[in-house]
Amino acid sequence: MNHALTTTENTAVAITMGFGDLASFEFLQRTAKAFSSSTMVPTAYQAMVTKGYGDRATVEPNPAALSNCMIALDMATRMNANPLMIMQNLHIIEGRPSWSSQFIIAAINNCGKFSPLRFDLQWLDEIDATYSTFEWEDRRKVEKKHKVRIKNARCVAWAIEKATGERLESAPVTMEMAVNEGWFGKNGSKWKSMPDLMMRYRSAAFFGRIYAPELLMGLPTAEEVHDVFSVDSDGAVTDAGKRAVPPATGNIDPTTGEVRTAELPPYAQEQFDKLLPSWRAAIAAGKTTAKAVIAKAKTKGTLTQEQEAAIRAPIEQPAPQPMQQQAEAVTDVQPKGEPQVMLEKTVGDQLQAAATLDALYEAADLIGEVPDPEQRAALTAVFEERQFALESA
Repeated sequence: MNHALTTTENTAVAITMGFGDLASFEFLQRTAKAFSSSTMVPTAYQAMVTKGYGDRATVEPNPAALSNCMIALDMATRMNANPLMIMQNLHIIEGRPSWSSQFIIAAINNCGKFSPLRFDLQWLDEIDATYSTFEWEDRRKVEKKHKVRIKNARCVAWAIEKATGERLESAPVTMEMAVNEGWFGKNGSKWKSMPDLMMRYRSAAFFGRIYAPELLMGLPTAEEVHDVFSVDSDGAVTDAGKRAVPPATGNIDPTTGEVRTAELPPYAQEQFDKLLPSWRAAIAAGKTTAKAVIAKAKTKGTLTQEQEAAIRAPIEQPAPQPMQQQAEAVTDVQPKGEPQVMLEKTVGDQLQAAATLDALYEAADLIGEVPDPEQRAALTAVFEERQFALESA
């Protein structure tokens, strides 16, 4: 399997795909190029992918497709498995390759070392559990505690080892464990809607990791990666242990191994002039400081000294008016609440129109300017929906 025949003067030599020699590498490249041209493989392996929806849909090249296909083909060769099956079941989540749980169960059942995998699922008494979620309020991440009463359960995956006849069991998985490890409380968690299936998947992964690690090749399951990592609105990756993993800020120097700071592009004056009024308004309202605005802006681009000075410039306070003029001015303003509605509509339009993650994050910076907490929550929901769509595209 995964061989090609090269004929010399007197013999036929089999070439195996791989990285060992030039002929094997060229064979691997040609095969990977054929797979990357197919629409039957997942988008991570396709040379051309569709991004966006409806009238905004565009077809763009995927520069990682060929290398992803080569890695998947190399894994298929080492596992003596079908390359298409590997690609269909090797998911890339936050840059981490991971197996689907169905593939792990199938690999254990087909390896020939064990009887078919079985599960002992036992439902126990109800328990009171507490879990945490994190929500964005005024551009700050706030932890919220939730109490829930759940029905506890215990699941163990087991099989008979054919060589010895011994019954082998995985480490037990319980609903209490799912809550304590942070799997239960994640947004969109399947532990709330289908706990019996998730316990079987997780116990199968535990079994494979203990008794057949050569089948998993050190990779986690897709469900484990979904349970452990989530992407925040600022681009940081947060794990279930609430430890923040900052986004990458540079690249590796191949000669020294040191991390080189990536050079950010300078702010175009037109872009800066567009953002400055909202930054100044937030500073005037006391919601942030000039120092904080500059620090945030420098994560997106490089500021000139003049641009930093424009952010730090003193906020001019309106001159006090005589009482009679104040009364006349009050009658001329719009009804209370209308500017707030207009701001919410503007921010919502910018979130919906954002075509890139950078544009989405810039629009999300304005959510904190909306005074109404309910409207901020609604805009945050719109942001999370657009973020998911752009990251999945």
